[in-house]
Parts: sequence; structure tokens; C-alpha cells
Amino acid sequence: HGTHRHSQHQPIMSDADTVPTVSEEAKAQAAKEKAEGGAAYKKRDFETAIQKFNAAAELDPTDMTFYLNTAAVYFEMGDCDQCVAACTKAIEVGQDNRADYTLIAKAYARMAKAYMRAEKLEDAAHWADKALTNQRSADNLKLKKEIDQLLKIKREKEYINPEKAQEAKKRGNDHFRSGKYPEAIKEYTEAIKRNPEDAKAYSNRAAAYTKVTAFDLAVKDCDECIARDPTFIKGYVRKGGALFAMKKTSDAEKAYQKALEIDANNAEAKEGIRKCQMQTAGVGMTREERAEQAMKDPEVQQIMGDPIMQQILQQMQQDPAAIQEHLKNPDIRNKIMKLAQSGILSFGQ
Repeated sequence: HGTHRHSQHQPIMSDADTVPTVSEEAKAQAAKEKAEGGAAYKKRDFETAIQKFNAAAELDPTDMTFYLNTAAVYFEMGDCDQCVAACTKAIEVGQDNRADYTLIAKAYARMAKAYMRAEKLEDAAHWADKALTNQRSADNLKLKKEIDQLLKIKREKEYINPEKAQEAKKRGNDHFRSGKYPEAIKEYTEAIKRNPEDAKAYSNRAAAYTKVTAFDLAVKDCDECIARDPTFIKGYVRKGGALFAMKKTSDAEKAYQKALEIDANNAEAKEGIRKCQMQTAGVGMTREERAEQAMKDPEVQQIMGDPIMQQILQQMQQDPAAIQEHLKNPDIRNKIMKLAQSGILSFGQ
């Protein structure tokens, strides 16, 4: 600028604060420069775009959007430092000139994205929070969520340390042997965080969960163990044990069966299958217990829920001789036999 500035460019000093006034002419010229900058930006002619936006900012230093646009260009160029500097200037100008809070939020969000691209996630989270404070929009919420997710993954990765995982697992084993199961679970959890791919740590935690009767969590851990090492037999045996305790006998039997596919001579799996079969046959149970157990079987539930079977059962109670007639139908005979085996029906009483 020369020394002879046009009088209408002179800032008018007020008592409250110093806000420069910009002539309509200068504003119009600035808008023109901005439009040309936008066109250059679209053509990816970034040098020209920056020149044009800077020219607009000089013509009208009260409008933060020119700096916001410059920041967008630097972001596209991958120059994160310059993008942050332009955003910082935009916010300063915006606050001095009481710009709309949505524009201030936009500048903070753009800073957050720049830091995100530079993999400075803590800084990114800080500025994304600032954006949200100014405007709680869906976009800003999404941005914050994305940064938080990346931070979580980064922290989890930084936490991985197989040596420390081994130490934690050893402490867990010591607690387990001393019967301190909640303490063992805590150490096994630490071992998993330190080395999430160690199948055995999940299997050990499953054993500890079983001891504190958290069978559903034990089954979940067994599945995690099996997913990481499908040949690790204890994963199946412990899963079978937990399912058996949950009275899911047929699922338990399948888990033990899987264990035997890996090692046909595994004693625990063989014993597990024997227990499942005895449970299914109702060995050592009263008829009431067997009937109660049977009602958990989906097949039995289906038979008992079938209106035709309900009619037949009612008829058999009133006229026991009617059973001979029904047994001639193979489908009905199978259903009646199933109910008899499971202790729900009994004959000759």
C-alpha cells in the first residue's frame, strides 16, 4: 500500500474497539478475487488460488472466509502446518469481527482434519472438541468420533508388548493356582491387552470365568481363543465345560466332538461327551428332573407345542388304549417315543 490511502479505507476508531470499516468497493473487489481463487482451486491450480485468496484478505481484512479458503487449499496440498496457520488466522479475524459461530466451528474442524492427516491425533481431538463447542453439528460429531476411534486404535497398538503380556499371564496363572480367580481374570485381561493375538490368554481367562460361574463370558473367550488358534484343544474342551454348566448339552457335546477331531484320545473331551450323553439320557435323575431338563430341548418344545400332539396326549390320558392306534403312524410314534425317552411321558403307571 502507498502512503496515500483513500479516506474510506481509513479505520474508524471507536471507543469500544477498533474494527476497520471496509468500503463497498473494496468488498466487491475482494469478492471478485475470491471467486477467481475458487475457480483456480477447482482446477487444482493451488498457487493461483492462494494468491487470489490472499489478495481478497488484503482488500477486506474483516472477512475470515478468505483465510478459511486458503486453509482449504493448503489442506489439499498436504501442507498441514500452513493449513493450521491459516485456520488460526481465520479464527482470530472471525472473533475480532463477530463472525458467525458456524464459520468459527468450520475453522476448528479444518484444523482438526489437518492434525488428523499429520497423525497428531491428540491435537486433532482438542480442535474437534472446540469445533463441537461452537457448533454441535452431525459433521462435527462424526469427525470427533472418527478421531476418537483412531486414538483408541493408536493407544491399543502402543500398549502391545508381548513380553509384558507373558508376565501378566504368569501372574494370572499364580493367582489361578491360589484360587484367587477375580485377580487371575484381571491379569489375563491385562495379558490380552498387551498381546491381543495370544489364543492361550483367552483360554486361561475362560477357565477363570468358569470358576466364578460367568459361563457366558467363558464361552465368548473360548470362541476368541478358537478364532486365533483353531488347533488349540483346550479352547474346545473349556467351551464344552461352560456350555454343559449352562445346560446347553447338545452344544457342549458338539464342542467336545471338535476337540476329539483334533485328538481322538483326549480324556477330558471323552469324559465330557459321556457326561453330555448321560445328561441327555437323564441318568441318575428323577423323572421330574428329566422332564424339566427335556423341556429345554427345542425338539421337545416343538412336539409339546404342536396342537395335534396336544390332542393326542389328552386323548391318551383319558383312554390309555388309544395309544395303540396312534403308534401305527410312524411320525407320531417317533414323537411319542421322544417324549417317553425324555421322561415327559411314562407308561404303565
